[in-house]
Formats: sequence, structure tokens, C-alpha cells
Amino acid sequence: MPETIPVAIITGASRGLGRGIARRLAEQGMSLVINYAGNADAASETVELCKARQTHLDQRFIALQADMALQDDRVRLVEQTLNALGRIDVLVNNAGIGPAVRADITETTLDSFTHVLQVNLEGPYFMTQAVAKYWLEQRPDPILPHGFAVVNISSISATAASLNRGEYCISKAGLGMVTQLWAVRLAASRIHVFELRPGIMATDMTAGIKERYDRLIGEGLVPQHRWGQPDDVGKAVGALVKGDLPYSTGAVIYLDGGQHLSRF
Repeated sequence: MPETIPVAIITGASRGLGRGIARRLAEQGMSLVINYAGNADAASETVELCKARQTHLDQRFIALQADMALQDDRVRLVEQTLNALGRIDVLVNNAGIGPAVRADITETTLDSFTHVLQVNLEGPYFMTQAVAKYWLEQRPDPILPHGFAVVNISSISATAASLNRGEYCISKAGLGMVTQLWAVRLAASRIHVFELRPGIMATDMTAGIKERYDRLIGEGLVPQHRWGQPDDVGKAVGALVKGDLPYSTGAVIYLDGGQHLSRF
């Protein structure tokens, strides 16, 4: 693996926002680990889409299975990445799930609460820990001019309460503190940590309620009057890992068309 090619791990990259991020980073000349939990076919499709966008012959794209709810899988993913590609320059903690059944918070089950937090909160915290230990202990020479980066894909739900998916909101609010903690811990080591908070995005997670959100967007819920797209997130991640915000570690960036803005 040439030492001039930076490597990124993107969790949950087989579809949706993760696929949009992967396409963008492929265009920027990075080799990628396309992590997936269970859909190997979708992950293979993402690999092929990345190959079609690569800008350097030495870029590599590999799909690796790992469940972000499981510590052994998280550790294995980091080890397999280093074995296959030789280094890690960027970690994008994108994998996330909503509750299997949306229910009022008076009906939230312990199983649903536990599983959502394992994937959405425990996963990013300990993935970052594993990659940060590699950076701090192995001290690889940076390829990217600004050093290394962690990007956490959160949600507007970190601050906007949804009573029928409370466990999801709590997981994203917790991810905000995960970003702050790691940003402070790693700042002196040329490791930047960022948080992106997408709003209403056109992905599999929202496909089942598309008509409702079409109506709400039409009524002005989103000031920019459109759905967010995976490419919107991909472009933002691409800018962050390039170092376009070199003095902004810990920053929270909304990608929601202005939905979070206070209005009368």
C-alpha cells in the first residue's frame, strides 16, 4: 500500500449517508474501508461506485463486516484495516440505527433502548478509542496536511425531541459529548474531531415516512425547502478531512437546510 494514499474507515457505509461519504472520499483520492453490519451485497455496490470515482490507480476499496454494537467486532475492524491497508488516517463514525418500532416514550422497551445506544453511542466512542490508540501509540506520519480526523455523524435529533424515538434522540445527544471529549483529548496530537448533524435526509431510514416529511417540508419545516441528500453529507465530510477547517476541532455543523434555526 503506497504511503501517499490516505486511508479512511467509514462505518455503516453500505448504503445511505455512508455511501455518499464513501463516494466523496473516493473522489478525493482516499483508500476506504466500507464497513457493513449485514448487507454484503450493498457494501459491494458501494465498493464498485467508489472504484468508478477513484482518482489514483493505487487507491483500494474493501468491504469489511463488523457490528458496531459488539466490541470484538470493533477491535477486529481496526485490526483488519491495518493488516489490509497498513494505516488509518480518518475515521467516520456513521453507522446508526433508529428503533425497530417507533413508540411513545411511555412504551420504550429496554431491549430497544439498549440496542440503539450500543450502535449509535457505544460504537462511536469505542471505535474512536481504538483508532486513537493506534495514532497515539504507533505515531504514524500524517499524509493529510492537517493530520488525522474523526468525523461523527450525529443528527438534528441531538437537540430536537422526538417522542416516538426517544432512544435515538438520547443516543445522538450523547454523541455530542463523545465529540467534545475526544476533541479535547486529541487536539494536541494533530487529531481533529468533528460532529455533523444532518436533518431530514433521503435514506432508507426515512423511506417509510416519506409522504409525511414531503408534506412537512412543503409546509416550511425546512427553510431551504428540500430533502437532504447523501451527497450533502459527503461534501461536508470531504471538506473536513481535507483540512478546510483546520482551527475548528470539536465543531458541530448542521446539515439540515436551516431546520434547527429558531423562528417565530
